[in-house]
Amino acid sequence: MTRRFTQVDVFTSEFLRGNPVAVVHDASGISDEDMAAFARWTNLSETTFLLPPTQPDPPTQPNADYRLRIFTPGGELPFAGHPTLGSARAWLEAGGVPAAAGGRRIVQECGVGLVTIQDDGGRLAFAAPPLRRSGAVDPADLAAIAASLGLGTDDVVDAAWVDNGPGWVGLLLQDAETVLRLKPDFAAMGGYQVGVVGPYAEDSVAGPAFEVRAFCPDLAVPEDPVTGSLNAGLAQWLIGSGRAPSSYVAQQGTALGRRGLVHISADGEAGDGEIWVGGETVVGIRGEVSL
Repeated sequence: MTRRFTQVDVFTSEFLRGNPVAVVHDASGISDEDMAAFARWTNLSETTFLLPPTQPDPPTQPNADYRLRIFTPGGELPFAGHPTLGSARAWLEAGGVPAAAGGRRIVQECGVGLVTIQDDGGRLAFAAPPLRRSGAVDPADLAAIAASLGLGTDDVVDAAWVDNGPGWVGLLLQDAETVLRLKPDFAAMGGYQVGVVGPYAEDSVAGPAFEVRAFCPDLAVPEDPVTGSLNAGLAQWLIGSGRAPSSYVAQQGTALGRRGLVHISADGEAGDGEIWVGGETVVGIRGEVSL
């Protein structure tokens, strides 16, 4: 069966500088096996499938505009950030009209439940979902993760679980330069999904506040170019602990020749309010796929 296909570059306004997601429209009837096979074939960090939403339970809950399934080459994820924004862009371009908030808010159904996406003058942003796991990292886990990055535990300023679905653990390093110098041993990293963040100097007024890298070899994505779910979890941790302001820009993908920019903003003080994770999106490929 021939279906509409869109490929969107996310967290960039310049095609080829962000993180691409492959989006299959009208995906009803595609088997789980074929979804997984197509995700392996695209070999992108994520491939998504747009489906009709399920009925809310209880019926008083809001209905979603669409349901999204998200696959890496290594398996299915309950949530991921850049596929959320890229799929929302593809859905809008295909004629999707949000039912809520005068057409300015999209409600996406996925493995973590309902995720709200807002359109702020063309830049899309999603509301960070609650963390499934937070708090301190066990010393044995931290030692193993640090070693896989070529670091000692003394090189880590702080660490915390920031898992909102994929299983992220976050490490804060001294500065952005240290983050960019990392040469991970992916075999040693094993099943950990690791996010690393380091601040730029405060006098870098015109530039980003942080550099971020994401390593997830267990999902067949050794290094992800730009990662919305990780940045969402890091923002909840960093803003909540006072290590980041309520609004900032993080840069990711530099080590891979990309330049993704992730815009973070919190509605409340000290992380008490909703945190929004946004970025530009560019449609790069339009076509059809036989699935």
